[in-house]
Amino acid sequence: TVDMSERMLREIYLPPYKAAVDAGVATLMTSFNELNGVPATGNEFLLNQILRKEWGFQGMVVSDWQSIKEMQVHGVGGSDKAVTKMAIEAGTDMDMEANLYRDVLPGLIKSGRVNTKVLDESVRRVLKLKHKLGLFEDPYKYTDATREKKEVMSKENLAGALDIAKRCIVLLKNQKNLLPLKKDIASIALIGPLAKNKQELNGTWSFFAKSNEPISILEGIQRKVSKSTKVYVTEGCDFYSDSKAKFAEAIKIAKKAEVVVMTLGESAVMNGEAASRTNIGLPGVQLELLKAIHATGKPIVLLLTNGRAMCLSWEDKNIPAIVETWTLGTQTGNAVAEVLFGDYNPSGKLPVTFPRNVGQIPIYYNYKHTGRLYKGNYKEHKSERIYLSKYRDVENTPLYPFGYGLSYTTFKYGKIVLDKKQMKVNGTLNVSIEVKNTGKRAGEEVVQLYIRDLIGSVTRPVKELKGFRKIMLKPGESKKVQFQLTKKDFSFYRRDMSFGAEAGQFKIFVGTNSAELKEADFELID
Repeated sequence: TVDMSERMLREIYLPPYKAAVDAGVATLMTSFNELNGVPATGNEFLLNQILRKEWGFQGMVVSDWQSIKEMQVHGVGGSDKAVTKMAIEAGTDMDMEANLYRDVLPGLIKSGRVNTKVLDESVRRVLKLKHKLGLFEDPYKYTDATREKKEVMSKENLAGALDIAKRCIVLLKNQKNLLPLKKDIASIALIGPLAKNKQELNGTWSFFAKSNEPISILEGIQRKVSKSTKVYVTEGCDFYSDSKAKFAEAIKIAKKAEVVVMTLGESAVMNGEAASRTNIGLPGVQLELLKAIHATGKPIVLLLTNGRAMCLSWEDKNIPAIVETWTLGTQTGNAVAEVLFGDYNPSGKLPVTFPRNVGQIPIYYNYKHTGRLYKGNYKEHKSERIYLSKYRDVENTPLYPFGYGLSYTTFKYGKIVLDKKQMKVNGTLNVSIEVKNTGKRAGEEVVQLYIRDLIGSVTRPVKELKGFRKIMLKPGESKKVQFQLTKKDFSFYRRDMSFGAEAGQFKIFVGTNSAELKEADFELID
């Protein structure tokens, strides 16, 4: 169930879909959920008004699995006929697996309850797509077993998978430069349910992926370290049970090792569809295992595999090195090993915000100020500071902000340079900043630009991401990073729901993440 204002829908949620339509996407699928009381599969406002009339989408819309039938469960249609009529008239062209278009729609056409023009429009869109795909000439055009054998797991594709996997990894913490590890390290203890596991690395909805194809984290490490390095390995626990039977073995090998690499997180089925969790910490007894290993006093590198932001307050306070790996697929072990041992300098940035506590959710960088903003110490409970926008037991700030991610090198940002202090509404603003690699390793940095509209006809977010650039810098090298902003970047849905920019004062922010930023001021004028 989703209930939101049209302003939020259009400003925050629709732009990615609009970008896909503008890029020429051929098909779209309706979701299971409702929007403001109307299920998406029968939502004429979404499918006809916005998608087709406003955006000019010419492609085909397909329902999700039985979502036409499921509108009855939502309670908006009391019969198969009612929901079938609702879906086809809303603009859903193809019925996935509910079979209502096959069994019920013909009767609705014959009785006149559904106009044949509506049917013709949907049929035309389906046939047009099939024609573009060449399926009338060859219905089996895309089921070439020979091509499949050639392409799947080819050297070129595996190289691409490795490159993507490395770039996805985010370094969250690296106290005293514990990472990267030396390849000739004497010994490593690899502990956790993901240490040797291959199948979980394919991620959710990977039914046809072969479970033996991914490179495990153990295999990746073994390929990188010297022949003399001893790698001890054990699960320690699994994802689900409360059994601690394997703790003793994990503690034993940890004490023997020079460093411990913990492979913890979520199983594949804990992510994706129908996988919500009320507790977004490490599941099962994994945190207890981590605490037991921490008690040995050995340095720990925590490798996280998960598909959501997690609560990691204890981990951040106590574990010296934390690496977010997400779910990396077939090249997981190789990608992780390249980062662990320094062959690749991590450059990933968080696309989400990590909370300190689950009670902070929803938490996001582009929030709006209230009338009672509080920036002090949350532990202060003086009478004049009680009735302010804060928590009584935790800071307002996230544990890891949106756009956050460390590197094995360091970067220094100069001052923001604007080509003008005033920009006409229909003009352009050029923004530049010099970034220098002040460390001893080459590295990539994602330079992020945000804006803030200080005064508007409606309240505006404290920050909005408007651009980013990824640059490679050698040690000691500097580069000027440039952005150009236009009217569109400063536009929003105003009080009367018209889309446009308003004259006034703005702030420009540039930096390494949404919290650590340089800033400059300028004015937008009519």
